[in-house]
Amino acid sequence: MLGLITRWLLSALALILTTKIVPGIQVASLTTLFVASLVLGLINAIVRPILIFFTLPLTIVTLGLFILIINGFTFWLAAHFVPGFHVTGFMAALFGAIVMSLLSFVFSFFIKTGEKLAH
Repeated sequence: MLGLITRWLLSALALILTTKIVPGIQVASLTTLFVASLVLGLINAIVRPILIFFTLPLTIVTLGLFILIINGFTFWLAAHFVPGFHVTGFMAALFGAIVMSLLSFVFSFFIKTGEKLAH
């Protein structure tokens, strides 16, 4: 349970950093930030695998680059569902998804390193 909460908080941190880095992404409040990170996690866990499955031929033809489009779409979709979380266009969503992915990768590296040190 603690690991889930830690990942959620790190996702929220990644989202706030993304709003500072990528123009065109705004979060209205701290509550909106946490709700948006939760919705992003749910969409990435439920919708993203379905989209990847149905677009697999296109993903193969583009050598995996179409997954960037799917990531941008899921980022935009989260903004569509959360009031106060605004993404001005698809390019902002695409770059926001890329930045979020990179930050999440870095944060997950530190989580795994911390878990190894704890044992």
